[in-house]
Amino acid sequence: MVTSALEQAVGYTFKDRGLLRLALMHPSYLNEHPEETGGSNQRLEFLGDACIGLLIGREMYRRFPDLGEGGLTEARSRVVRDEALAGAARRLGLGKHLILGQGERSRGGGERDANLADAFEALAGAILLDGGYRSAQRVILTALRPEMRAMDLGPAGKDPKSQLQELAHLRGLGPPSYEVVKTEGPPHQPVYTIAVRLGSEALGVGEGRRKVDAERLAARAALEALGA
Repeated sequence: MVTSALEQAVGYTFKDRGLLRLALMHPSYLNEHPEETGGSNQRLEFLGDACIGLLIGREMYRRFPDLGEGGLTEARSRVVRDEALAGAARRLGLGKHLILGQGERSRGGGERDANLADAFEALAGAILLDGGYRSAQRVILTALRPEMRAMDLGPAGKDPKSQLQELAHLRGLGPPSYEVVKTEGPPHQPVYTIAVRLGSEALGVGEGRRKVDAERLAARAALEALGA
């Protein structure tokens, strides 16, 4: 069997290539091509999300025996949030393989964190179905190795929202406020665009499937704008 460039990057060769195609199928393509009958990657995304959460939770439990439940939950969330999953997807080159509608592609859909995170989860689900738990474990932990190494340096570190709040207090800027400026996607799977303001000035914008992920990205952008 010939291994595709994406399979080489992932380190896994599918027995059922249909599962790989399904993992890359964004709902926007189906909206423009109703003749397609295989469905989008959303069901695989659901399965992959559960698989990734289990594997990373197990790794957190193993790596940090002194952390309590709250610390383990925060540590896991830092690895499985959209920003981290999208970063893993970029390293694998998933964006250029996504099957997108023309409208979504023209809007830069192949580089959107939400789309990339969804695709990474769907890919994980597809590998779980195609090759089993061990194959999924190997691929997921390898793909997220940089994020796991960052956790080794300090699982209890503050997230960008906490850092921004502390910096704003130190500089006498008042507390940050977060505002949803745009919501896209279907009602059951919205993508939020959120701006963070210090006073009247918008300093950062973030996008994510969950409001908290979008807020974190907005806070990170604000920190960069403030030179932190």
